Amino acid sequence: MLRFRTLLALMCTTPFICGASYADSAAGSVDEVIQWNKTLLTIVRTAGAQPATVHPTRSFAIMHAAVYDAVNAIDATHKAYLVRVEHVSRHASQEAAAAAAAHETLVSLYPTFQTTLDQQYDQSLAQIPDGADKTTGIDVGKAVAQAILTLRSDDGSAATPIPFVFGNAPGDYQSTPPNFPKPQFTHWSRVTPFALERANQFRLGPPPALTSAEYTASFNEVKSLGIANSTTATADQALIGRFWNGAIQNYWNEITQTAVQAHHLTTAQSARVFALLNLTLADEVIAFYDTKYTYNLWRPVTAIRAADTDGNPDTAADPTWLPQAGKTAADPSYPGAHATISAGAAFVLRSVFGNKPFHLNVTSEVLPGVIRSFDSFAGAKNEASLSRIYAGQHFRSDENAGEKLGSAVADFVVDNFLTHVNRDGEADEGRAD
Repeated sequence: MLRFRTLLALMCTTPFICGASYADSAAGSVDEVIQWNKTLLTIVRTAGAQPATVHPTRSFAIMHAAVYDAVNAIDATHKAYLVRVEHVSRHASQEAAAAAAAHETLVSLYPTFQTTLDQQYDQSLAQIPDGADKTTGIDVGKAVAQAILTLRSDDGSAATPIPFVFGNAPGDYQSTPPNFPKPQFTHWSRVTPFALERANQFRLGPPPALTSAEYTASFNEVKSLGIANSTTATADQALIGRFWNGAIQNYWNEITQTAVQAHHLTTAQSARVFALLNLTLADEVIAFYDTKYTYNLWRPVTAIRAADTDGNPDTAADPTWLPQAGKTAADPSYPGAHATISAGAAFVLRSVFGNKPFHLNVTSEVLPGVIRSFDSFAGAKNEASLSRIYAGQHFRSDENAGEKLGSAVADFVVDNFLTHVNRDGEADEGRAD
């Protein structure tokens, strides 16, 4: 685990960073953490911007880790993630630190967007009064960003994906019709985790046997509800299947934006929430690819078309079956990515905001203008998970397993990272607050 191998302490390099004042930094009118989160969402949603073999959750984790460590160096209320900057003035601008850290990381990760990123950076800095506090914040943000980029520079993300050999036994993952894609992210379980000790730390047990009652029920459910133009799915179920059929981590970053704005968090609080969220999501992706490519379970479209080979008398083949979503994601079925990420994200947000009812509206990446409303993070999590059954992408057993994995990863991150420190600078016991 990178976290426990390296903790970089940056010594004072300017008289501003060595200031000794402990007054709280004033919160700006614009949440710079949210603004840069939106900027990164825009980038990853731009066709061709994200390298095809690098999962975008890595970029979110790097940026928000840098923003958190930079802001926390000034706020000094929580434990650093990776980079500890010593003797920083508490008068330093947290907003300048956040903007500088975000800009520095994104220019490095997406150099073709430098002009746009520079413009965003100039706008951010223009809202902060000039002076020593602003300069200090910029210095801290840049230093932290460079340190974290260096620490992640050899994390395995740039490796060539591992060639995948399809099996031919019943239950083996196969490339899926109608487009028959090449398996993706076959190397991702070898990427160094951001918080986990290893990719297989919470590896799930095997999926249900093809002749089990659980598999039979899951098979028949997705066969009926997830088929294109299903006659058994309700109109709302079909809409749910389409609504969530985008990059699920993007939905949860936007849900977090809504929660942070509704609760009027400070810059430091906002930085911590987004860091917890995105460290969790990045490690969940590493963890679910470990499980996916351990068991290599076939997707529903393959299972349903080849059901006469599965040895289960209670499953019937449909050789022309296609999912409601049209195409199937290019990786094995077990566990479900939407379920893993949604369970982890909801866990993190509940740990920060509690379990009180919270109304939120969620927009879709793929259905412009359509809004789904929920009274809790759990409600959004449950619907996002179920959506993959209605879209014909997953068995219910995939989703149940994904929720278990996602919750386990999130619980580990929340319990062990970015925790509150007491007045003596030591981490308090128990769950972070």
